[in-house]
Amino acid sequence: MEWIALILAGCCEIAGVAGIKRMTRKPGLLSALMLLAAFGCSFSLLSLAMRSIPMATAYAIWTGIGTAGAAFLGMVRFGESRDWRRLVCIAAIVGSAIGLKLLG
Repeated sequence: MEWIALILAGCCEIAGVAGIKRMTRKPGLLSALMLLAAFGCSFSLLSLAMRSIPMATAYAIWTGIGTAGAAFLGMVRFGESRDWRRLVCIAAIVGSAIGLKLLG
């Protein structure tokens, strides 16, 4: 259950970052509520996951999902750079999170 919560927390983190982008494009109450809801869910689910997953592992995976997911979302949805060096760096983030899980 905690691993599902952690993955969902990472997905909510991506939604929160997308909410920040929305706030820059369409500021308003709805955008602010969406942003707060996404980050609120993200932190709540992360807290739930940390009940049994070690803090360092949970945090690394949560930030890895959020960082890689937000970068991919930026590439797909907002036309950001798809340079191969950027993709290598994203792969390094994901690989590091997986390494922490395997070693922790």
